[in-house]
Parts: sequence; structure tokens; C-alpha cells
Amino acid sequence: MSQEELAFRAGMHRTYIGMIERAERNITLSNIKKLADALQLNIKDLFE
Repeated sequence: MSQEELAFRAGMHRTYIGMIERAERNITLSNIKKLADALQLNIKDLFE
């Protein structure tokens, strides 16, 4: 999945996704939830 697709599904800007991947931004719990929902995962699955 591209950054653009993930951003669209999560309701975020595509540049924010890139910044998270490069550890340039800290992510909030609410945005972790949005990403998990966009990926159809539980939050805990992102940390395993």
C-alpha cells in the first residue's frame, strides 16, 4: 500500500505518513488508532 493510499484511508495527509515513517514526527494515540483502522488491524498488532 502506498503512503497516499494509507493517508487517504486514515484521513491524514500523505506527508504526515512519511514523517511518521522517518521518525520525524511523534504520533498520537488517536492517530495510531486511525492507522490501525485503515490497515484493518487492532492497535496491539502494530506493536507486536
